[in-house]
Amino acid sequence: MTNNSAPLPYIFTLILAMAARIAPLPPILADINPDWVLLVLIYWSLATPEHTGVFSAWIIGLLVDVLTGRLLGQNALIYAVVCYFVVRLHKRIRHYPVPQQSVFVFFCLLLAYLLTYWLETLQGKSALSLHFWWPVFSGALFWPGVFILLRIIRIRG
Repeated sequence: MTNNSAPLPYIFTLILAMAARIAPLPPILADINPDWVLLVLIYWSLATPEHTGVFSAWIIGLLVDVLTGRLLGQNALIYAVVCYFVVRLHKRIRHYPVPQQSVFVFFCLLLAYLLTYWLETLQGKSALSLHFWWPVFSGALFWPGVFILLRIIRIRG
């Protein structure tokens, strides 16, 4: 996205990611369903950090909080923290090959889920199971596909 282009690809991909976040899935797929919105935010923060940053991640996190019925500000905080690290390291990370970027995305998702666990522990919901960690692994595995698809959308958009 250049300065004179409309952010339509950005908005379109975020709407699709939010729809994938709330899509009803069978229980076995719901356990491994990654945070699609965070994956899209990570991509846009890497690709266009001048347009996508901490503030836009915060606003999108608030929308996701309302959409999912979570504590207001929980996803906003998590998305803002993760996007802060992505924007800080974008010059280095964008030159890595996609498999190495997947490792970075794994740690970003791990940070997000650790913050989620911490916030849920503060609320008194401290049930940590193996199913809690599956989206971290699946998000890192889906990253190459997400990266390629969003890159195609960004170039054509």
